[in-house]
Amino acid sequence: MKRLEEFMVCPNPDDPRLSVPVAGLDHDGNHVVTDVVTERPLTLFLNAREIVTLMTIGDHPDLLAVGYLLNQNMLRADDEITGIDYDEDIDTIVVRTARKTDYEEKLKKKVQTSGCAQGTVFGDLMEEFDKVKLSPDARLKTSWLYSLTRKINTAPSLYLKAGAIHGCVLCQEDRPAIYMEDVGRHNAVDKIAGYMLLNGIAPDDKIFYTTGRLTSEMVIKTVKMGIPILVSRSGFTAWGVDLAKKAGLTLIGRARGKRFVCVSGDERIVFDADLARVDEEDKKHARKGAHADAD
Repeated sequence: MKRLEEFMVCPNPDDPRLSVPVAGLDHDGNHVVTDVVTERPLTLFLNAREIVTLMTIGDHPDLLAVGYLLNQNMLRADDEITGIDYDEDIDTIVVRTARKTDYEEKLKKKVQTSGCAQGTVFGDLMEEFDKVKLSPDARLKTSWLYSLTRKINTAPSLYLKAGAIHGCVLCQEDRPAIYMEDVGRHNAVDKIAGYMLLNGIAPDDKIFYTTGRLTSEMVIKTVKMGIPILVSRSGFTAWGVDLAKKAGLTLIGRARGKRFVCVSGDERIVFDADLARVDEEDKKHARKGAHADAD
């Protein structure tokens, strides 16, 4: 498998396009300035057909577009992408393929999911889900898990700068490699899916980390991407757990400091860490995590 290095792609909290300062009053009535993340529309076309308008922070529009189409079964992994045209002035992106596409019927079956920022998936949500075979040989050492959470939680990010945003990270062993953020966790997932497809990254030995809830949508997208291990600092939904068990996905939640809970696929976990050497989570990151749970 191709080796991924640490933070090959990571957030840039200093990018002026991604957050803006806003004046307000604090709890003592003092004038303060606080950073808030941006939201902007991105209208996505597949060839000549308008598909959806996504609300996004605006970085990596090409990855978001490709990943969205891939995770919605509107783009196949073996499709030849002949062009990706982004027009920032009109907030539009067009993904062009050699294969002729026609999705009128599928577009009629959109359903809203529990994802924030109006995430949607199509009515044939479970299409191909049962066909995915996740690697039984993948492993997650607890020493890797503790190292990953520490590195991710302390990395510069919009999450730490402004809150009100979700982060997702593609990891390999103890290395967080592809770190994406967006106002909706589904967008952050799709950016990673797009990066993996466009860069030929195999999923079998990867770990997926998210700051958001482990919902059915998160489980389905992770399984469809072929990633065998999903970790979150947040909690679970019942359907998300049921789907993880059905797919053989290792599902770990409430991963903070020394603590985590695995509710599916625990055969992949290797308990090699000395807990006496693992630090509890810094209170600053714990507070940020509580805000993410509420989003």
